[in-house]
Amino acid sequence: MPIETPRGLPFSVDTWSAAAKRKRHHFLTHAHKDHLAGIASFSSRPIYCTLITKTLVLRQFPQIEGSIFLEIEVGKSVIVHDPDGDFSVAAFDANHCPGAVMFLFEGEFGNILHTGDCRLSPECVQNLPLKYTSKEGRACQLDYVFLDCTFGRCPLKMPGKQLAIQQVMNCIWKHPNAPFVYLACDLLGQEDILVQVSKTFGARIYVNKTLSAECSLALSLTAPEILSEDASSRFQLTEGFPKLNERASKRIAEARGKFQPEPIFLRPSAQWYATNDQAQKLRLSEAERDEFGVWHVCYSMHSSREELEWALQLLQPKWVISTTPPCRAMELEYVKKHCYKTRLTHDDPIWKLLKGSAGKSARSPASTNSVILNNNVTEVPQSIKCSVVDNLELKLDLSPPFAPKPITLFGRARLGDQCHIDILAEEKKFFKNKSEPLNLQEVADADRSSLSPECERLETPKENDTKCRLNHVYAGSGQSEVYEKGRETEKEDYACDESDKRIGSSKSINTSLRRLYRSMNVPVPRPLPSLLELMNSTKRVKVGSCDSFSKDQLLL
Repeated sequence: MPIETPRGLPFSVDTWSAAAKRKRHHFLTHAHKDHLAGIASFSSRPIYCTLITKTLVLRQFPQIEGSIFLEIEVGKSVIVHDPDGDFSVAAFDANHCPGAVMFLFEGEFGNILHTGDCRLSPECVQNLPLKYTSKEGRACQLDYVFLDCTFGRCPLKMPGKQLAIQQVMNCIWKHPNAPFVYLACDLLGQEDILVQVSKTFGARIYVNKTLSAECSLALSLTAPEILSEDASSRFQLTEGFPKLNERASKRIAEARGKFQPEPIFLRPSAQWYATNDQAQKLRLSEAERDEFGVWHVCYSMHSSREELEWALQLLQPKWVISTTPPCRAMELEYVKKHCYKTRLTHDDPIWKLLKGSAGKSARSPASTNSVILNNNVTEVPQSIKCSVVDNLELKLDLSPPFAPKPITLFGRARLGDQCHIDILAEEKKFFKNKSEPLNLQEVADADRSSLSPECERLETPKENDTKCRLNHVYAGSGQSEVYEKGRETEKEDYACDESDKRIGSSKSINTSLRRLYRSMNVPVPRPLPSLLELMNSTKRVKVGSCDSFSKDQLLL
Protein backbone atom coordinates (compact mmCIF):
# COMPACT_ATOMS: atom_id res chain seq x y z
CA MET A 1 0.00 0.00 0.00
CA PRO A 2 1.57 3.35 -1.05
CA ILE A 3 2.15 6.07 1.53
CA GLU A 4 0.77 9.60 1.57
CA THR A 5 3.09 12.31 0.33
CA PRO A 6 4.08 14.96 2.92
CA ARG A 7 1.97 18.03 3.48
CA GLY A 8 4.52 20.40 1.99
CA LEU A 9 4.22 18.89 -1.50
CA PRO A 10 1.49 20.05 -3.92
CA PHE A 11 1.05 16.59 -5.48
CA SER A 12 0.24 12.99 -4.51
CA VAL A 13 1.57 9.76 -5.97
CA ASP A 14 -0.47 6.52 -6.07
CA THR A 15 -2.79 7.61 -3.23
CA TRP A 16 -6.50 8.35 -3.56
CA SER A 17 -7.60 9.09 -0.01
CA ALA A 18 -9.29 12.12 1.52
CA ALA A 19 -5.87 13.63 2.25
CA ALA A 20 -4.83 13.11 -1.36
CA LYS A 21 -7.92 14.95 -2.59
CA ARG A 22 -6.56 18.12 -1.01
CA LYS A 23 -3.57 17.97 -3.36
CA ARG A 24 -3.74 19.93 -6.60
CA HIS A 25 -1.97 17.35 -8.81
CA HIS A 26 -2.01 13.54 -8.89
CA PHE A 27 0.37 11.00 -10.39
CA LEU A 28 -0.03 7.27 -11.01
CA THR A 29 3.07 5.11 -11.45
CA HIS A 30 1.43 1.88 -12.69
CA ALA A 31 -1.83 -0.06 -12.80
CA HIS A 32 -1.45 -2.68 -10.05
CA LYS A 33 -4.57 -3.02 -7.93
CA ASP A 34 -2.94 -1.99 -4.66
CA HIS A 35 -2.08 1.36 -6.27
CA LEU A 36 -5.60 1.96 -7.58
CA ALA A 37 -7.63 1.64 -4.36
CA GLY A 38 -10.03 4.60 -4.33
CA ILE A 39 -9.16 6.02 -7.74
CA ALA A 40 -12.78 5.71 -8.92
CA SER A 41 -13.75 8.58 -6.58
CA PHE A 42 -11.38 11.01 -8.35
CA SER A 43 -13.08 12.82 -11.17
CA SER A 44 -12.12 16.49 -10.97
CA ARG A 45 -8.32 16.55 -10.67
CA PRO A 46 -5.95 15.59 -13.51
CA ILE A 47 -4.01 12.31 -13.17
CA TYR A 48 -0.62 11.99 -14.87
CA CYS A 49 0.37 8.51 -16.13
CA THR A 50 1.57 6.66 -19.22
CA LEU A 51 -0.70 5.59 -22.07
CA ILE A 52 -0.51 1.89 -21.15
CA THR A 53 -1.40 2.63 -17.53
CA LYS A 54 -4.30 4.81 -18.61
CA THR A 55 -5.67 2.06 -20.89
CA LEU A 56 -5.42 -0.60 -18.17
CA VAL A 57 -7.14 1.63 -15.61
CA LEU A 58 -10.01 2.52 -17.92
CA ARG A 59 -10.55 -1.20 -18.70
CA GLN A 60 -10.78 -1.97 -14.97
CA PHE A 61 -12.82 1.14 -14.08
CA PRO A 62 -15.06 2.00 -17.04
CA GLN A 63 -16.96 4.55 -14.91
CA ILE A 64 -13.93 6.86 -14.85
CA GLU A 65 -13.82 9.59 -17.46
CA GLY A 66 -10.76 9.24 -19.69
CA SER A 67 -10.47 13.01 -19.98
CA ILE A 68 -9.06 13.36 -16.46
CA PHE A 69 -5.87 11.50 -17.49
CA LEU A 70 -2.91 13.45 -18.80
CA GLU A 71 -0.47 11.22 -20.68
CA ILE A 72 3.23 11.50 -20.00
CA GLU A 73 5.82 9.74 -22.12
CA VAL A 74 8.79 7.80 -20.77
CA GLY A 75 11.90 9.95 -20.90
CA LYS A 76 9.93 13.15 -21.44
CA SER A 77 9.51 16.11 -19.09
CA VAL A 78 6.46 18.37 -18.64
CA ILE A 79 5.90 21.62 -16.77
CA VAL A 80 3.12 21.63 -14.17
CA HIS A 81 1.69 25.03 -13.25
CA ASP A 82 0.97 25.56 -9.56
CA PRO A 83 0.03 28.63 -7.45
CA ASP A 84 3.01 28.05 -5.17
CA GLY A 85 5.41 27.82 -8.08
CA ASP A 86 5.66 25.82 -11.29
CA PHE A 87 7.61 22.57 -11.24
CA SER A 88 8.76 20.01 -13.79
CA VAL A 89 8.16 16.26 -13.77
CA ALA A 90 9.78 13.58 -15.92
CA ALA A 91 8.90 9.88 -16.26
CA PHE A 92 11.47 7.05 -16.39
CA ASP A 93 11.05 3.32 -16.84
CA ALA A 94 10.62 1.57 -13.46
CA ASN A 95 11.43 -1.96 -14.75
CA HIS A 96 8.35 -3.28 -12.94
CA CYS A 97 5.39 -3.94 -15.23
CA PRO A 98 3.95 -2.56 -18.52
CA GLY A 99 3.51 1.20 -18.23
CA ALA A 100 5.26 1.48 -14.83
CA VAL A 101 7.39 4.61 -14.39
CA MET A 102 9.36 6.55 -11.82
CA PHE A 103 8.67 10.28 -11.46
CA LEU A 104 11.39 12.91 -11.05
CA PHE A 105 10.06 16.18 -9.61
CA GLU A 106 12.06 19.41 -9.66
CA GLY A 107 10.74 22.62 -8.12
CA GLU A 108 10.84 25.00 -5.15
CA PHE A 109 10.31 22.02 -2.84
CA GLY A 110 13.55 20.41 -4.04
CA ASN A 111 14.57 17.54 -6.30
CA ILE A 112 12.49 14.43 -5.59
CA LEU A 113 12.62 10.97 -7.15
CA HIS A 114 9.53 8.82 -6.52
CA THR A 115 10.26 5.27 -7.67
CA GLY A 116 6.80 3.77 -7.14
CA ASP A 117 7.29 -0.01 -7.45
CA CYS A 118 10.55 -0.66 -9.25
CA ARG A 119 13.42 -3.04 -9.97
CA LEU A 120 16.51 -0.85 -9.88
CA SER A 121 18.79 -2.75 -12.21
CA PRO A 122 21.89 -0.96 -13.55
CA GLU A 123 20.12 -0.34 -16.86
CA CYS A 124 17.15 1.18 -15.06
CA VAL A 125 19.21 3.57 -12.94
CA GLN A 126 21.39 4.66 -15.85
CA ASN A 127 18.30 5.95 -17.65
CA LEU A 128 18.03 8.74 -15.06
CA PRO A 129 19.57 12.13 -15.87
CA LEU A 130 23.35 12.10 -15.80
CA LYS A 131 23.45 15.10 -13.46
CA TYR A 132 22.11 12.86 -10.66
CA THR A 133 24.07 9.67 -11.42
CA SER A 134 27.54 10.96 -12.32
CA LYS A 135 29.98 10.43 -9.47
CA GLU A 136 32.52 12.89 -10.86
CA GLY A 137 31.42 16.46 -11.36
CA ARG A 138 27.89 15.88 -10.04
CA ALA A 139 25.82 18.88 -11.07
CA CYS A 140 22.79 18.24 -8.84
CA GLN A 141 21.87 16.17 -5.81
CA LEU A 142 18.55 14.58 -5.01
CA ASP A 143 16.98 15.99 -1.87
CA TYR A 144 14.66 13.01 -1.37
CA VAL A 145 14.08 9.56 -2.79
CA PHE A 146 10.74 7.89 -2.09
CA LEU A 147 11.99 4.32 -2.43
CA ASP A 148 10.32 0.93 -2.96
CA CYS A 149 11.77 -1.15 -0.10
CA THR A 150 9.59 -4.27 -0.49
CA PHE A 151 12.61 -6.58 -0.11
CA GLY A 152 14.70 -4.18 1.96
CA ARG A 153 14.92 -6.75 4.76
CA CYS A 154 15.57 -9.76 2.54
CA PRO A 155 19.30 -10.64 2.32
CA LEU A 156 18.90 -12.85 -0.78
CA LYS A 157 20.90 -11.94 -3.87
CA MET A 158 18.06 -12.26 -6.33
CA PRO A 159 18.94 -13.02 -9.95
CA GLY A 160 18.08 -10.53 -12.67
CA LYS A 161 14.92 -10.87 -14.67
CA GLN A 162 16.60 -12.38 -17.72
CA LEU A 163 18.45 -14.96 -15.64
CA ALA A 164 15.21 -15.93 -13.91
CA ILE A 165 13.42 -16.30 -17.25
CA GLN A 166 16.23 -18.56 -18.45
CA GLN A 167 15.70 -20.74 -15.36
CA VAL A 168 12.07 -21.17 -16.40
CA MET A 169 13.19 -22.28 -19.85
CA ASN A 170 15.69 -24.76 -18.39
CA CYS A 171 13.08 -26.31 -16.11
CA ILE A 172 10.75 -26.91 -19.06
CA TRP A 173 13.58 -28.39 -21.16
CA LYS A 174 14.36 -30.88 -18.38
CA HIS A 175 10.80 -32.29 -18.55
CA PRO A 176 10.17 -32.96 -22.25
CA ASN A 177 7.52 -35.59 -21.52
CA ALA A 178 5.30 -33.35 -19.45
CA PRO A 179 1.91 -33.23 -21.22
CA PHE A 180 1.01 -29.84 -19.73
CA VAL A 181 3.03 -26.91 -18.48
CA TYR A 182 1.05 -24.69 -16.11
CA LEU A 183 2.59 -21.24 -15.71
CA ALA A 184 1.51 -19.23 -12.63
CA CYS A 185 2.22 -15.90 -14.35
CA ASP A 186 -1.10 -14.14 -13.90
CA LEU A 187 0.36 -10.96 -12.38
CA LEU A 188 0.79 -7.77 -14.38
CA GLY A 189 4.52 -7.65 -15.02
CA GLN A 190 5.14 -11.32 -15.80
CA GLU A 191 4.25 -11.03 -19.49
CA ASP A 192 7.92 -11.23 -20.47
CA ILE A 193 8.05 -14.81 -19.21
CA LEU A 194 5.06 -15.86 -21.28
CA VAL A 195 6.41 -14.13 -24.38
CA GLN A 196 9.79 -15.86 -24.01
CA VAL A 197 8.17 -19.28 -23.46
CA SER A 198 6.03 -18.83 -26.57
CA LYS A 199 9.03 -17.84 -28.69
CA THR A 200 11.34 -20.54 -27.36
CA PHE A 201 8.97 -23.48 -27.79
CA GLY A 202 7.01 -22.14 -30.75
CA ALA A 203 3.62 -22.52 -29.12
CA ARG A 204 0.85 -20.24 -27.99
CA ILE A 205 -0.42 -20.05 -24.43
CA TYR A 206 -3.99 -20.67 -23.38
CA VAL A 207 -5.45 -18.01 -21.08
CA ASN A 208 -8.86 -18.40 -19.48
CA LYS A 209 -10.46 -14.98 -19.91
CA THR A 210 -12.91 -15.64 -17.10
CA LEU A 211 -10.44 -16.74 -14.42
CA SER A 212 -7.58 -14.46 -15.52
CA ALA A 213 -9.38 -11.41 -16.85
CA GLU A 214 -6.74 -8.87 -15.76
CA CYS A 215 -3.83 -10.84 -17.21
CA SER A 216 -5.75 -11.54 -20.42
CA LEU A 217 -6.43 -7.81 -20.77
CA ALA A 218 -2.77 -6.91 -20.26
CA LEU A 219 -1.60 -9.53 -22.76
CA SER A 220 -4.13 -8.38 -25.33
CA LEU A 221 -2.51 -4.94 -25.15
CA THR A 222 1.16 -5.93 -24.93
CA ALA A 223 1.51 -9.35 -26.65
CA PRO A 224 -1.73 -10.48 -28.32
CA GLU A 225 0.16 -12.80 -30.72
CA ILE A 226 0.93 -15.37 -27.96
CA LEU A 227 -2.67 -15.93 -26.87
CA SER A 228 -4.55 -19.14 -27.66
CA GLU A 229 -8.18 -20.09 -27.21
CA ASP A 230 -7.49 -23.84 -27.36
CA ALA A 231 -7.96 -25.32 -23.88
CA SER A 232 -5.90 -28.39 -24.88
CA SER A 233 -2.71 -26.40 -25.46
CA ARG A 234 0.37 -27.72 -23.70
CA PHE A 235 1.25 -24.31 -22.23
CA GLN A 236 -1.49 -22.85 -20.08
CA LEU A 237 -1.74 -19.90 -17.76
CA THR A 238 -2.89 -20.77 -14.23
CA GLU A 239 -3.72 -18.72 -11.16
CA GLY A 240 -1.19 -18.35 -8.38
CA PHE A 241 -2.39 -18.10 -4.84
CA PRO A 242 -4.38 -19.14 -2.97
CA LYS A 243 -5.08 -22.58 -4.48
CA LEU A 244 -2.01 -23.31 -6.59
CA ASN A 245 -0.62 -25.93 -4.20
CA GLU A 246 -3.97 -27.68 -3.99
CA ARG A 247 -4.37 -27.85 -7.78
CA ALA A 248 -0.80 -29.04 -8.29
CA SER A 249 -1.09 -31.84 -5.72
CA LYS A 250 -4.38 -33.03 -7.22
CA ARG A 251 -3.17 -33.07 -10.86
CA ILE A 252 0.11 -34.78 -10.00
CA ALA A 253 -1.68 -37.44 -7.91
CA GLU A 254 -4.10 -38.15 -10.77
CA ALA A 255 -1.22 -38.60 -13.24
CA ARG A 256 0.60 -40.95 -10.89
CA GLY A 257 -2.55 -42.98 -10.36
CA LYS A 258 -2.91 -43.45 -14.10
CA PHE A 259 0.86 -44.10 -14.54
CA GLN A 260 1.13 -41.11 -16.86
CA PRO A 261 3.82 -38.41 -17.05
CA GLU A 262 3.33 -35.67 -14.50
CA PRO A 263 2.45 -32.11 -15.53
CA ILE A 264 4.73 -29.19 -14.60
CA PHE A 265 3.59 -26.37 -12.35
CA LEU A 266 5.92 -23.36 -12.51
CA ARG A 267 5.65 -20.30 -10.29
CA PRO A 268 8.14 -17.50 -11.07
CA SER A 269 8.04 -15.31 -7.95
CA ALA A 270 10.36 -14.12 -5.17
CA GLN A 271 7.68 -14.28 -2.48
CA TRP A 272 8.22 -18.00 -1.79
CA TYR A 273 11.95 -17.42 -1.28
CA ALA A 274 11.48 -14.33 0.89
CA THR A 275 9.08 -16.11 3.27
CA ASN A 276 10.82 -19.49 3.37
CA ASP A 277 12.63 -20.31 6.62
CA GLN A 278 15.23 -22.28 4.65
CA ALA A 279 15.80 -19.48 2.13
CA GLN A 280 19.54 -19.35 2.80
CA LYS A 281 19.88 -23.01 1.80
CA LEU A 282 17.84 -22.70 -1.40
CA ARG A 283 19.55 -22.48 -4.77
CA LEU A 284 18.83 -19.30 -6.69
CA SER A 285 20.56 -20.47 -9.85
CA GLU A 286 17.89 -23.01 -10.83
CA ALA A 287 14.29 -23.95 -10.15
CA GLU A 288 13.39 -25.49 -6.77
CA ARG A 289 10.53 -27.93 -6.18
CA ASP A 290 8.44 -27.79 -3.00
CA GLU A 291 6.51 -30.53 -1.19
CA PHE A 292 3.39 -29.93 -3.31
CA GLY A 293 5.23 -30.50 -6.60
CA VAL A 294 5.39 -26.82 -7.63
CA TRP A 295 8.60 -25.60 -9.23
CA HIS A 296 9.71 -22.14 -8.03
CA VAL A 297 11.95 -19.63 -9.77
CA CYS A 298 13.15 -16.46 -8.01
CA TYR A 299 11.70 -13.88 -10.39
CA SER A 300 11.30 -10.48 -8.72
CA MET A 301 9.68 -7.28 -9.96
CA HIS A 302 11.07 -5.43 -6.92
CA SER A 303 14.64 -4.50 -6.08
CA SER A 304 16.72 -6.73 -3.85
CA ARG A 305 18.50 -5.23 -0.86
CA GLU A 306 21.80 -5.40 -2.74
CA GLU A 307 20.32 -3.43 -5.64
CA LEU A 308 18.85 -0.82 -3.29
CA GLU A 309 22.20 -0.24 -1.63
CA TRP A 310 23.95 0.04 -4.99
CA ALA A 311 21.39 2.50 -6.36
CA LEU A 312 21.58 4.73 -3.27
CA GLN A 313 25.36 4.80 -3.41
CA LEU A 314 25.10 5.98 -7.01
CA LEU A 315 22.31 8.53 -6.51
CA GLN A 316 23.49 9.77 -3.08
CA PRO A 317 20.24 11.44 -1.95
CA LYS A 318 20.06 13.54 1.21
CA TRP A 319 16.99 11.75 2.57
CA VAL A 320 15.37 8.38 1.84
CA ILE A 321 11.70 7.65 2.61
CA SER A 322 10.32 4.15 2.24
CA THR A 323 7.07 3.81 0.29
CA THR A 324 6.51 0.35 1.79
CA PRO A 325 5.17 0.40 5.36
CA PRO A 326 6.64 -0.32 7.79
CA CYS A 327 9.43 2.10 6.93
CA ARG A 328 12.16 -0.32 5.90
CA ALA A 329 14.54 2.31 4.54
CA MET A 330 15.82 2.74 8.10
CA GLU A 331 17.50 -0.68 7.83
CA LEU A 332 19.57 0.14 4.74
CA GLU A 333 23.25 0.78 5.35
CA TYR A 334 23.27 3.92 3.20
CA VAL A 335 20.47 5.45 5.27
CA LYS A 336 22.20 4.58 8.53
CA LYS A 337 25.43 6.26 7.43
CA HIS A 338 24.22 9.29 5.48
CA CYS A 339 20.63 10.12 6.48
CA TYR A 340 21.11 10.62 10.22
CA LYS A 341 21.72 14.14 11.45
CA THR A 342 22.13 15.31 15.02
CA ARG A 343 21.12 18.86 14.13
CA LEU A 344 19.26 20.35 11.18
CA THR A 345 20.06 23.75 9.74
CA HIS A 346 17.34 26.25 8.86
CA ASP A 347 17.91 25.73 5.12
CA ASP A 348 17.81 21.94 5.19
CA PRO A 349 15.47 20.55 2.48
CA ILE A 350 13.51 18.56 5.05
CA TRP A 351 11.64 21.73 6.05
CA LYS A 352 10.23 22.06 2.55
CA LEU A 353 8.31 18.84 3.05
CA LEU A 354 6.95 19.95 6.40
CA LYS A 355 6.07 23.56 5.69
CA GLY A 356 2.38 22.94 4.84
CA SER A 357 0.49 26.19 4.94
CA ALA A 358 3.38 28.00 6.61
CA GLY A 359 5.08 28.42 3.24
CA LYS A 360 8.52 29.91 3.29
CA SER A 361 8.17 30.90 6.93
CA ALA A 362 9.60 27.50 7.71
CA ARG A 363 13.04 28.94 7.07
CA SER A 364 12.74 31.31 9.99
CA PRO A 365 14.82 30.02 12.91
CA ALA A 366 12.61 31.75 15.46
CA SER A 367 11.18 29.89 18.45
CA THR A 368 11.98 26.20 18.46
CA ASN A 369 10.70 22.99 19.95
CA SER A 370 12.34 19.63 20.38
CA VAL A 371 11.81 17.08 17.66
CA ILE A 372 13.01 13.48 17.44
CA LEU A 373 14.49 12.70 14.01
CA ASN A 374 15.69 9.13 13.59
CA ASN A 375 16.31 8.93 17.35
CA ASN A 376 18.40 12.12 17.32
CA VAL A 377 17.40 15.42 18.91
CA THR A 378 17.25 18.47 16.68
CA GLU A 379 15.27 21.70 16.46
CA VAL A 380 12.18 22.57 14.48
CA PRO A 381 10.79 26.07 13.92
CA GLN A 382 7.68 26.98 15.86
CA SER A 383 5.80 27.87 12.68
CA ILE A 384 5.81 24.29 11.44
CA LYS A 385 5.73 22.31 14.67
CA CYS A 386 2.26 20.96 13.76
CA SER A 387 3.23 19.97 10.23
CA VAL A 388 5.08 16.80 11.09
CA VAL A 389 4.43 13.94 8.72
CA ASP A 390 4.07 10.51 10.33
CA ASN A 391 5.16 8.49 7.31
CA LEU A 392 8.34 10.59 7.01
CA GLU A 393 9.75 8.90 10.12
CA LEU A 394 9.50 12.14 12.13
CA LYS A 395 7.83 12.30 15.51
CA LEU A 396 7.13 15.48 17.45
CA ASP A 397 7.81 15.16 21.17
CA LEU A 398 6.72 18.18 23.22
CA SER A 399 6.16 16.33 26.50
CA PRO A 400 8.41 17.16 29.50
CA PRO A 401 11.33 14.85 30.10
CA PHE A 402 10.67 11.84 32.26
CA ALA A 403 11.76 12.35 35.86
CA PRO A 404 12.31 9.08 37.74
CA LYS A 405 11.25 8.80 41.35
CA PRO A 406 14.08 9.28 43.87
CA ILE A 407 15.52 6.13 45.40
CA THR A 408 16.86 6.13 48.96
CA LEU A 409 19.60 4.13 50.51
CA PHE A 410 17.19 1.28 51.23
CA GLY A 411 15.95 1.08 47.62
CA ARG A 412 12.46 2.41 48.52
CA ALA A 413 10.78 5.11 46.41
CA ARG A 414 9.87 7.99 48.69
CA LEU A 415 7.80 10.83 47.31
CA GLY A 416 7.62 12.82 50.54
CA ASP A 417 4.02 13.95 50.09
CA GLN A 418 3.13 13.24 53.74
CA CYS A 419 6.46 13.19 55.48
CA HIS A 420 8.16 16.06 53.56
CA ILE A 421 11.47 14.23 53.37
CA ASP A 422 14.35 15.94 51.67
CA ILE A 423 16.08 13.08 49.89
CA LEU A 424 19.24 14.94 49.01
CA ALA A 425 19.67 16.32 52.53
CA GLU A 426 19.05 12.92 54.02
CA GLU A 427 21.67 11.23 51.84
CA LYS A 428 24.22 13.96 52.49
CA LYS A 429 23.82 13.28 56.18
CA PHE A 430 25.23 9.77 55.79
CA PHE A 431 27.70 10.34 52.97
CA LYS A 432 29.76 13.25 54.24
CA ASN A 433 32.80 11.08 53.98
CA LYS A 434 32.62 8.03 51.72
CA SER A 435 35.66 6.54 53.37
CA GLU A 436 33.93 6.26 56.76
CA PRO A 437 32.12 2.97 57.51
CA LEU A 438 28.34 3.05 57.49
CA ASN A 439 26.75 3.03 60.96
CA LEU A 440 23.35 1.39 60.84
CA GLN A 441 22.44 2.78 64.26
CA GLU A 442 22.84 6.36 62.98
CA VAL A 443 20.88 5.51 59.86
CA ALA A 444 18.01 4.08 61.86
CA ASP A 445 17.90 7.00 64.32
CA ALA A 446 18.07 9.62 61.58
CA ASP A 447 15.44 7.88 59.48
CA ARG A 448 13.07 7.78 62.45
CA SER A 449 13.72 11.37 63.49
CA SER A 450 13.06 12.68 59.95
CA LEU A 451 9.45 11.51 60.06
CA SER A 452 6.56 13.44 61.51
CA PRO A 453 4.47 11.86 64.31
CA GLU A 454 1.70 11.20 61.80
CA CYS A 455 3.99 8.99 59.68
CA GLU A 456 5.19 6.54 62.29
CA ARG A 457 7.42 3.81 60.97
CA LEU A 458 8.48 0.60 62.72
CA GLU A 459 12.05 -0.05 61.76
CA THR A 460 12.76 -3.23 63.75
CA PRO A 461 13.80 -6.11 61.46
CA LYS A 462 12.34 -9.57 61.57
CA GLU A 463 13.81 -11.78 64.23
CA ASN A 464 14.95 -14.75 62.17
CA ASP A 465 16.37 -13.84 58.77
CA THR A 466 17.29 -10.21 59.51
CA LYS A 467 19.27 -11.06 62.63
CA CYS A 468 21.26 -13.65 60.71
CA ARG A 469 22.12 -11.14 58.01
CA LEU A 470 23.19 -8.48 60.51
CA ASN A 471 25.31 -10.84 62.54
CA HIS A 472 26.89 -12.22 59.39
CA VAL A 473 27.71 -8.88 57.77
CA TYR A 474 28.53 -6.81 60.82
CA ALA A 475 29.89 -9.43 63.19
CA GLY A 476 32.44 -7.96 65.61
CA SER A 477 31.63 -4.37 64.66
CA GLY A 478 29.04 -3.60 67.32
CA GLN A 479 26.24 -3.27 64.79
CA SER A 480 24.11 -5.92 66.49
CA GLU A 481 22.87 -3.16 68.82
CA VAL A 482 20.28 -2.27 66.20
CA TYR A 483 18.74 -5.69 66.46
CA GLU A 484 18.71 -5.63 70.29
CA LYS A 485 17.04 -2.22 70.24
CA GLY A 486 14.47 -3.61 67.84
CA ARG A 487 13.63 -6.44 70.22
CA GLU A 488 12.99 -3.96 73.02
CA THR A 489 10.65 -1.99 70.76
CA GLU A 490 8.81 -5.18 69.87
CA LYS A 491 8.32 -6.07 73.54
CA GLU A 492 6.84 -2.62 74.15
CA ASP A 493 4.37 -3.23 71.35
CA TYR A 494 3.15 -6.42 73.02
CA ALA A 495 2.85 -4.69 76.37
CA CYS A 496 0.69 -1.82 75.12
CA ASP A 497 -2.77 -1.84 76.72
CA GLU A 498 -6.16 -0.90 75.37
CA SER A 499 -5.90 2.66 76.68
CA ASP A 500 -3.08 3.43 74.22
CA LYS A 501 -5.16 2.38 71.25
CA ARG A 502 -6.68 5.73 70.52
CA ILE A 503 -8.80 6.41 67.47
CA GLY A 504 -6.46 7.19 64.60
CA SER A 505 -3.38 5.81 66.32
CA SER A 506 -1.18 3.36 64.49
CA LYS A 507 -0.95 1.25 67.65
CA SER A 508 -4.55 0.20 67.19
CA ILE A 509 -3.42 -2.07 64.34
CA ASN A 510 -3.00 -5.76 65.03
CA THR A 511 0.53 -6.70 66.11
CA SER A 512 0.91 -9.25 63.31
CA LEU A 513 -0.04 -6.62 60.80
CA ARG A 514 2.46 -4.21 62.31
CA ARG A 515 5.12 -6.89 61.96
CA LEU A 516 4.22 -7.19 58.30
CA TYR A 517 4.64 -3.46 57.74
CA ARG A 518 7.87 -3.55 59.73
CA SER A 519 9.27 -6.33 57.53
CA MET A 520 8.40 -4.31 54.42
CA ASN A 521 10.11 -1.25 55.95
CA VAL A 522 7.18 1.07 55.17
CA PRO A 523 5.21 3.46 57.41
CA VAL A 524 2.46 1.84 59.43
CA PRO A 525 -0.87 3.34 58.28
CA ARG A 526 -3.37 4.77 60.73
CA PRO A 527 -6.76 3.03 60.64
CA LEU A 528 -9.94 4.91 59.93
CA PRO A 529 -12.13 5.65 62.97
CA SER A 530 -14.98 3.69 61.40
CA LEU A 531 -12.86 0.54 61.43
CA LEU A 532 -11.85 0.71 65.08
CA GLU A 533 -14.97 -1.05 66.37
CA LEU A 534 -14.62 -3.81 63.79
CA MET A 535 -10.95 -4.33 64.69
CA ASN A 536 -11.73 -4.53 68.39
CA SER A 537 -14.50 -7.05 67.80
CA THR A 538 -12.24 -9.36 65.79
CA LYS A 539 -9.18 -9.06 68.02
CA ARG A 540 -8.12 -12.33 69.65
CA VAL A 541 -8.62 -12.35 73.43
CA LYS A 542 -5.45 -12.85 75.45
CA VAL A 543 -5.76 -15.51 78.17
CA GLY A 544 -3.54 -13.71 80.64
CA SER A 545 -5.62 -10.51 80.66
CA CYS A 546 -9.16 -11.89 80.73
CA ASP A 547 -10.16 -12.40 84.40
CA SER A 548 -13.86 -12.43 83.60
CA PHE A 549 -13.64 -15.86 81.97
CA SER A 550 -13.43 -18.98 84.04
CA LYS A 551 -10.92 -21.72 83.38
CA ASP A 552 -13.67 -24.06 82.16
CA GLN A 553 -14.92 -21.46 79.69
CA LEU A 554 -11.45 -20.99 78.36
CA LEU A 555 -11.01 -24.72 77.91
CA LEU A 556 -14.20 -24.75 75.85
